[in-house]
Amino acid sequence: MSDLPFLPFALPEIGEDEINEVVDTLRSGWVTTGPKAKRFEQDFAAFLGEPQIECIAVNSATAGLHLALEACGIGPGDEVITTTHTFTATAEVVRYLGADVVLVDIDPATLNIDPKLVEAAITPRTKCIIPVHYAGLAVDMIAILDIARKHGLRVVEDAAHALPTTLERELIGTMGSDATVFSFYANKTMTTGEGGMLVTRNAELAKRARVMRLHGMSRDAFDRFTSKVPSWYYEIVAPGFKYNLTDIAAAMGIHQLRRVRAFQARRAELAQRYLEVLAELPVVLPPQAPEGDMHSWHLFVIQLKDSAGLGRDAFVQKLYEAGIGCSVHYVPLHLHPYWRDRYQLRVEQFPHSQYAFERMVSLPIYSLMTVADVDRVAAAIRRALGFSQ
Repeated sequence: MSDLPFLPFALPEIGEDEINEVVDTLRSGWVTTGPKAKRFEQDFAAFLGEPQIECIAVNSATAGLHLALEACGIGPGDEVITTTHTFTATAEVVRYLGADVVLVDIDPATLNIDPKLVEAAITPRTKCIIPVHYAGLAVDMIAILDIARKHGLRVVEDAAHALPTTLERELIGTMGSDATVFSFYANKTMTTGEGGMLVTRNAELAKRARVMRLHGMSRDAFDRFTSKVPSWYYEIVAPGFKYNLTDIAAAMGIHQLRRVRAFQARRAELAQRYLEVLAELPVVLPPQAPEGDMHSWHLFVIQLKDSAGLGRDAFVQKLYEAGIGCSVHYVPLHLHPYWRDRYQLRVEQFPHSQYAFERMVSLPIYSLMTVADVDRVAAAIRRALGFSQ
């Protein structure tokens, strides 16, 4: 192992403003969903800059995706198309509702879902598309939305990686899909520890998601307990879920959101350094956003070329021995027993995802890193691949 301190794969940047806001919340006596969660939702809508957008804070992006699909009416007998190259949460929420998942391959250049394969996978049972903005690079949403309009399909964007990603200078979350869901998990571009945000322009969808977020109650606890008139009465109008975001988490989110552009700028700086120092090595570097657009750089994913002379797993081990944390995003869904066996999936159906998976490594990238940290990672990579310093 290296004599230097271990460089983790990810680390959140938590400041005094976040800490003070959490302390204020604890002292207020209102620690579950309440005024801070409402303020966070309002701030997020303001950040997106769309007057018609409604934001619903939830305890995870998984919860947000589930609520969005449920509000879209997805159920047994329906099919939902998404990419194999994602975390299982994207697909599992479809199964929560008794619908079936249809997985398609990725564009090898972007590692995002391939719109051509989406259209080819549509059947009379198809009701929705879930595009995933992989690593923070925007999916070709123009093509996805055109396909959806043509075939009368819903679109729910998995934007867990995509804050503040843009496409054609428009923030993801404002592109015209039925709903977009962001993640605030600990390693994301901003964090509330655990949490997410469901974003939609559809007032009926938002109304349904709010009801289902908290047990199917006709009134949120915050509304009932802050009313000036007797407010103990409520009705259960549907068998809902327990998906609300606490004020403790929202307190962090209020200040993380104010810093998210600065976080992205720092990640972009680190990504640019990686692109420079790894340019001559036998690795495929990640694609950048089109000119004028923004990549969130949630992940910095390289792929080992065959000429590297070293397999992915051995490469990861060498980096670990050098004190460098890294990961792999993702083991594609078609390789997991549940998805493979339920839908009789074969590796040959997903050649681009399979090829990338066998060669990919996610390198550390987070706002607390320094350029010197990037250079240290690059030096470890050079040694692992047998290149002199």
